[in-house]
Amino acid sequence: MKNFALIGAAGYIAPRHMKAIKDTGNHLVAALDNFDSVGVIDSYFPNADFFTEFERFDRHISKLQYDKDVHLDYVSICTPNYLHDSHIRFALRQGADAICEKPLVLNPWNIDALQNIENETGNKIWNILQLRVHQSIIDLKNKIENGPKDKIYDVDLTYLTSRGNWYYTSWKGDNTKSGGIATNIGVHFYDMLSWIFGDVKENVVHLHTHDRAAGYLELERARVRWFLSINEDVLPKEVQAKGQRTYRSITIEGKELEFSGGFTDLHTRSYEDILGGKGYGLEDARQAIEIVHTIRNAKPIGLKGEYHPLAKKELSSHPFKRNA
Repeated sequence: MKNFALIGAAGYIAPRHMKAIKDTGNHLVAALDNFDSVGVIDSYFPNADFFTEFERFDRHISKLQYDKDVHLDYVSICTPNYLHDSHIRFALRQGADAICEKPLVLNPWNIDALQNIENETGNKIWNILQLRVHQSIIDLKNKIENGPKDKIYDVDLTYLTSRGNWYYTSWKGDNTKSGGIATNIGVHFYDMLSWIFGDVKENVVHLHTHDRAAGYLELERARVRWFLSINEDVLPKEVQAKGQRTYRSITIEGKELEFSGGFTDLHTRSYEDILGGKGYGLEDARQAIEIVHTIRNAKPIGLKGEYHPLAKKELSSHPFKRNA
């Protein structure tokens, strides 16, 4: 049984980490979050110590080590994107490995700096890249690898996940904290596509506003037109008619990739790999971080070349400007 701490216990994704810790037969020693709406802990580790202040959490971890000889093996990190780097460093300073949600960091050079602390401490930094353990994605990767070596595939990625006005007030609406739409909601798709289709050859941004982004990504084995949005107005009419607020589609050579199911236990499977020393580390995360960093800093070229059809949708003004 390994000892875990969890930072970001009130976050949306935190229960999946709690479940993964429990499912793998391990123990959550302590948890931290500025917010105290963490009753979900009762479903997994009701005896875990909980803190709302980092300083008290830090002191508690030290007291456990020196007074009770209880040492952390892993620190799971589910905090806002811009805090990942700092919390990873905290984990390694405690002599623990870090298990961090994506995006691992916001900038490629942050990975280089984290490699230094890995080398100094001898501990590892693991990234949750759960699409890589989804069976449909694994099957697709095997199909591409076993297919014609010279074939370049045409891919369309569409991910629409509606968000209300709260989004722009939260840290997610602050590009300096979230990295923007492509980083916040798209990074796992870029990771998956580059994992399957190879290194980046070209990265073009056609459109990038507060509520959507579109571009063209050329990989070694694929030409990818992509479109991401948090605006429900761009949802297909048939999706809106069903009352649904999310639409996800990946087509390869015009054929839909079916991966709507099978998401329930992906974090647990990721933890199993990490505990077995087979998880995804710093270098595995690098290419997706480089992709989203380029997108964030690129100057959109407009609707030229190979752009996604939804990029032609009428643009919307920022809700705070509308309501000013």
